[in-house]
Amino acid sequence: MKASEVRLLTEDQIADELTKLKKEQFNLRFQRATGQLENTSRVRQVRRDIARLQTIGAETAAKNKG
Repeated sequence: MKASEVRLLTEDQIADELTKLKKEQFNLRFQRATGQLENTSRVRQVRRDIARLQTIGAETAAKNKG
């Protein structure tokens, strides 16, 4: 997910996407621990998407607040 795509989302959509990605991150960690993880690059991609969503979500909240 690109930053330009995230900036088009509303705060609620960002929160929903963040929840979805955190669940996926948990499942990927579980798969890695049990040796079932096939796409190891997805762990890094999900972690960066979470950080991107949190950063842009904070920017949006600060902008809307004042």
